[in-house]
Amino acid sequence: MIISTLAFACMNVTVKYLSTINAPQIVFFRSASSLFFTFGYLLKKKIPIYGNNKKLLILRGVVGVTSMTFFFASIKYLSVGTAVSLRYIAPIFAAIFAVIFLKEKIKPLQWLFFIMAFSGVVVLKGFDAHVSTYGLLLVLIASISSGFVYILLSKIGKSEHPVVVVNYFMIIATIVGGVLSINDWVTPNGIQLVLLLSLGVFGYYGQVYMTKAFQSAPTNQVAPLKYIEVVFTLIIGLFWVKEVYTFWSLLGITLIIGGLLLNVLYKERIK
Repeated sequence: MIISTLAFACMNVTVKYLSTINAPQIVFFRSASSLFFTFGYLLKKKIPIYGNNKKLLILRGVVGVTSMTFFFASIKYLSVGTAVSLRYIAPIFAAIFAVIFLKEKIKPLQWLFFIMAFSGVVVLKGFDAHVSTYGLLLVLIASISSGFVYILLSKIGKSEHPVVVVNYFMIIATIVGGVLSINDWVTPNGIQLVLLLSLGVFGYYGQVYMTKAFQSAPTNQVAPLKYIEVVFTLIIGLFWVKEVYTFWSLLGITLIIGGLLLNVLYKERIK
């Protein structure tokens, strides 16, 4: 999980570094370069590429590319550590959607943890002048979309191989990102092209090692480690893109991650 979170952190900060390139084009390169790995894996293992439930797979891909595009766009207006922290409120929206669509119940203590996380959002926007309202709106849309992805993955369940699900996502993201970036295409220079292609490598290995982590240890041991991504992102952002975080930024981030981490630990305890 530590390797996974480091890979995702590198991807996040690379997107920040590439802020002169529009979000759909970044989505295109991130997804197209991942297809090399997903298609290669499916062909090597002789796993049927088309899957079983094509409608759900396509819907998951569409919602997923929506979340990815808005998240990448938000990084241009927010510090990358702030954007990643705000994206992590997706489980709150997932829980709300689960109540509506899956008839699940949320414990009173979980609501308290969610309120704690949302208070972090309020602190970031209310007290930190560096937080862009537009960037905040973009990342909230990304979080809501990501929350819906969780519901779709729950619906898909174990009926599809995980790489088939990811492959659909990457195909749709490549198409959507390519089409949306036609009018604003920026021809990348040497280092930009290398970094754009590296996004797919970081994203793929982040997914692979996260999956391996959940397969090799109990969820209650592994899931909390996912939030190390925020720490890695903050550190890399400080040194690579020279980001500055105020006291209010760090307090808001701490409240968000603290509330969500407590929710994860509580859920595992009551299982």
